Amino acid sequence: MTTSSSERGVSLGMPELPAPAYPDDVRARLETDAREVIARYPDSRSALLPLLHLVQAEEGHVTRTGMQFCADVLGLTTAEVTAVATFYTMYRRKPSGDYQVGVCTNTLCAVMGGDAIFEELQEHLGVGNGETTGDGKVTLEHIECNAACDFAPVVMVNWEFFDNQTPDSAKSLVDDLRAGRPVTPTRGARMCTFKETARILAGFPDEREGAVESGGSAGPASLVGLKLAKGEASPARVVHPRGEAARTGAPHEPSPTEHLSSHDAPQDTSASDPAHPAGPTAEEGE
Repeated sequence: MTTSSSERGVSLGMPELPAPAYPDDVRARLETDAREVIARYPDSRSALLPLLHLVQAEEGHVTRTGMQFCADVLGLTTAEVTAVATFYTMYRRKPSGDYQVGVCTNTLCAVMGGDAIFEELQEHLGVGNGETTGDGKVTLEHIECNAACDFAPVVMVNWEFFDNQTPDSAKSLVDDLRAGRPVTPTRGARMCTFKETARILAGFPDEREGAVESGGSAGPASLVGLKLAKGEASPARVVHPRGEAARTGAPHEPSPTEHLSSHDAPQDTSASDPAHPAGPTAEEGE
């Protein structure tokens, strides 16, 4: 005889508990917002992504209560909602900081100092990847490419760009965020909290529009990546795989043959190596 999952839970002394409900006033407000979101789509279930942002804006992360709310208003199962909420990294599944500080550690940013920035921020803040400072202000994480390679290395705070960063400038940035001092992205609108960002991503008006700070400037686009490929620039300092340096605490000097970053060193190509220019293909030579 088969038993249901809930029956198995009860037999093990671990009955499934329903998600706690939002207070009546909060649920009424969210239902009003949800109707506005759902009305944008011909099929209500298409509204799931913005609704997850909406409930994330309420508590700073997607809770069981938030997922149950989405399931209720869309007529979905909690399993369907959970499958989406756990697939996308933009939805936080645990409490996080007012400011999500993401350091790009993809190849070009890493070679130009992104790995070093991430490593020093971990030590400076006393947190690991995906962890939040004790004051609840900053959550640190390494992130994938944000299509800003010409301004590498890049740090993002609640999806706003801070370009051409260094370890020192990044540490000053997080110190200002934790102290409540105003910070200006190098482009885009003024900073807001992660909850405010989540509501904007749910599709509600961005009150920052037209209020771009005049002081922000990304500065000149970087050509260091191109120069590295051509051997015209000094390589970045070596950094250890994430977290290893903090564990060992031992300085390390690279040997002449050792890669100078945690990613592969730039390789010569026909475009960057005059001694080995690209010749015509076999077809072109015929």
